[in-house]
Formats: sequence, C-alpha cells, structure tokens
Amino acid sequence: MEHKNIPEIRFSGFTNEWEQRRLSEVLRERNNQQPQSMEYPLVSFTVENGVTPKTDRYEREQLVVGDKSSKKYKVTVLNDIVYNPANLKFGAISRNKYGNAVFSPIYVTFLVNNDVTMPEFIEMLITRKDFIKRALKYQQGTVYERQSVSPENLLSMNLYLPGKLEQEKIGTFFKHLDDTISLQQCKLDLLKEQKKGYLQKMFPKNGQTAPEIRFKGFTDDWEERKLGELASFSKGNGYTKNDLVEFGDPIILYGRLYTKYETVIEKVDTFVNKKDKSIISEGSEVIVPASGESSEDISRASVVGKSGIILGGDLNIIKPVNYIDSIFLALTISNGSQQKEMSKRAQGKSVVHLHNSDLKQVNILYPKLEEQQKIGSFFKQLDNTIALHQRKLELLKEQKKGFLQKMFPKNS
Repeated sequence: MEHKNIPEIRFSGFTNEWEQRRLSEVLRERNNQQPQSMEYPLVSFTVENGVTPKTDRYEREQLVVGDKSSKKYKVTVLNDIVYNPANLKFGAISRNKYGNAVFSPIYVTFLVNNDVTMPEFIEMLITRKDFIKRALKYQQGTVYERQSVSPENLLSMNLYLPGKLEQEKIGTFFKHLDDTISLQQCKLDLLKEQKKGYLQKMFPKNGQTAPEIRFKGFTDDWEERKLGELASFSKGNGYTKNDLVEFGDPIILYGRLYTKYETVIEKVDTFVNKKDKSIISEGSEVIVPASGESSEDISRASVVGKSGIILGGDLNIIKPVNYIDSIFLALTISNGSQQKEMSKRAQGKSVVHLHNSDLKQVNILYPKLEEQQKIGSFFKQLDNTIALHQRKLELLKEQKKGFLQKMFPKNS
C-alpha cells in the first residue's frame, strides 16, 4: 500500500511516516523595518540570484538622487525564507544566504521555526515545482492588477516533514550534490574563459600579421585575401522549425547555431521529412546564418562535420579551397577582426541579414595549411572537453531533479 506521506527513497534506519504540518507552524512573517546602514545594507531579490547586493550603478544613482538614509525598508536576516508574491510563478522564492539586510516592502520575508525544521530543508520543500504549482492556486488579482499569492494564503498550505535527524541527512546529501554541481559549473566556466583567451592570442590582432601564441616551428607571417578568393558559396534550401518531426532525416536550422552547436557539428538532434531539392552536406562545409536578431548573433560560423545532413534555409554555405582548413576558417570568421567586419556588413533592423556577397568581401588572414590544421585540431579538442563538462553538469542537474522527486513525498 502506497503512503502519500512517505518518500520513495529514504536513508537507512528511517521508517516513520512524515508528519503533515501547516506552513504557519514552520514560518512566521517578519515585518520589522529600519533604514539601510552598514550593518543592514540595501539589497534586491531576484529569481536568478535570490537576495543579492544592489548593483554599483544603483548605488551611484542613489547618491545622485539624494540622501535616502532616513527611508525605512523591510528587514531580512540570514536563513529567512523570502519570496515575491507577484513573481512566485517564475520561482521567486528562496532562502536568504546573504545575511542581515533591508529591501523593498514588496517582498515578503519569513523567519523559520528552528524547533520544527531546518531553513535549508524548508527551502528545498517550498522551491519544488509541485509546491509552487499548489501555491499558485491561491493567486489573486485581475487582468489589470498583477496576480499574487498573499502571505496568509501561502502560510495556510500543508506540507509533510520528517524528524530533524532525517532532515539533516537529506539536507547534507543535497548540499554535497549542490557543491558538486557548483564545482562542475566552475570547471565549465573556466574552460570557456580559457577558450576565449586562446581565441584572442592564437589569431592576429587587428593590424598584425602573426598571432601572439603559435605552435612550435611556425614563424611565417599570415597571408591576407578576400574570402571570395578562398571559397565557393551556396545557400541552404527550404525548411523552417514548423517542418520539424520527432524522427526523420537530420537537419541543421540556422537558429540552432546561436544556441546549440559548437565550432564542429557532428551530432544533430533535429529532424524533418526530406523534401525534393534538399541541400545535403558532403562534410566540411562552413555554414554562416543568413539572418538573425542582431549583427553579433549572425557573425558566427560552424563546420558541418559529417555528410548526409540537410542544410536548411537561411544558411550561407562556404566550401573552402583545398589549402584552407574548414575548422580554421570557421574559427577565424567567428572571432576577432573578421567577426567585426561581418557584423558591419550585416544589414537590417528588427531582423538582420548577411548574404554570400557580403561574406565574399570579408578579409581573411591565414597561415600555411599545416598551421591551420593544428589550430583547428586544438580548438576542436577544447570544444570536445567543454562539451564533456557540459554533459556532466546537465547529468548532475538531472540527477538532483530525480532525487528531489523521489526523496520527498508526493504533494509534500
């Protein structure tokens, strides 16, 4: 027999049913106010970062407007539970990890009854999607007034709690998992920063004919020519995201170049039913979006790493001559002075366009083929390492999501 107040997964030694509690037994609204001070600085509260310091820009604006030292704000302290009643549907509820502070009275802050629960544990319960979904049933408001969940309605909700020893076990488990996720995120961020640094130093700066960092044995200046002299050009054909199906022939759509793919595209996860006159990759084509939301977005390139992939509409297709390496070409188009030149050539307002005729006029600096290949291979390997760390991070986040579902009773 399934008990709705027992989770699917538990630590060894815990068998008691979780006890149903009203949230008002666990949280109490904190309403005291005071002016901002060194001890209680003015902070903001966001969905992404929770309780966070005001920006430098905000502090400067405050100085310009005048002395605000006498104005009173709502107080919050370390481990309070804070939420924005009008923004709960976007997940604007979390624990104050910052410390003593004051913020706008539009936010609600609760102190936690430590005799009943731990702040870290109650945060895990009330930030779960199923809890927020239940809370949103209490939304009040009209089309013209922003809908919100009042503190009174939030506190009237029920939830299940285990004993404090089991809370500690669960809290410690998720803290270790969060620490692992944070460490993995730091590794990924560091790799991406390293890639940026290498891109700046392994391609010549504007006005120079050699990069700052080179592989051993290469000393010649790089040669400069128009891209139109180094490649042939064509366009993708047909297809939009409305043509996508769950299973079918693999396709690259231009919009995914902004969000999904690294320099070399070897795995495609979008599919269509193939039409007549489709453009099919032979492998090693360089593709550049022909339209986008901004000139910065559009100024990027990727290499189609394998044959047999459909190339959708709004893609410029570049096939370099045999002494230009495709990966090198995609990298140099997407970075430095070449990218800036492409951005300048992109035309349009709400949607910008970049044509093959524009690409042909871009000036390209390139070394001998062997050096190009070494540069291309280096960045491909770096991209593979970044992708591996990205997959590890996504897996950890999925694991956490699974544990959150199974280590808490349903509707808790």
